[in-house]
Amino acid sequence: MSKAIPQSVTNLIEAFSRLPGVGPKTASRLTYYLLRAPDELSQTLAAALADLKSKTRYCSVCFNITEEDPCPICQDEARDASQVVVVEDPLDVLAVERTGAYTGRYHVLHGAISPVEGIGPEDLKIRELVERVQQGGVLEVIIATNPGMEGDATAMYVQRQLAPTGVRVTRLARGLPTGGDLEYVDSVTLLRALQGRHEM
Repeated sequence: MSKAIPQSVTNLIEAFSRLPGVGPKTASRLTYYLLRAPDELSQTLAAALADLKSKTRYCSVCFNITEEDPCPICQDEARDASQVVVVEDPLDVLAVERTGAYTGRYHVLHGAISPVEGIGPEDLKIRELVERVQQGGVLEVIIATNPGMEGDATAMYVQRQLAPTGVRVTRLARGLPTGGDLEYVDSVTLLRALQGRHEM
């Protein structure tokens, strides 16, 4: 960067640039916004970042992000412990929770099998899922990995690992989005919608 820009400003721009989805222009805008903003905004942001790293950890049961162990969902006796939704990332837990329709528990894998990125089954929380099911009490594992090659490969691997336990393994249905037009739907999605059809 130019010598006209102080090193502290350059450092923050570079730090923001390393975040996913933040390019150099956005990083610069964020940095200069914080320079003009009231001091308490910068201090609040700094404290929130410090808290994020010092107070959060993974739940020892489901591996979701939490500040207490086990997490509030795993502690909640009202939730159905016999059902476990398996997701790739903690953000996926939020997506399922937003539906308001699921009252079971979760297991977060922290990624998907991706040979291209060097992520194998041993890098995910699959062994912990199998051990959790073997402890008993889980009757159904609902695999909710993302549709696509990595998600499908992960789902198949998880299913094979769970097969000896005898637990029921299901996968989220896939098909046409609500409000979508058939003419704009790709052939794979349409094929899955046809295969997943049900009685009216």
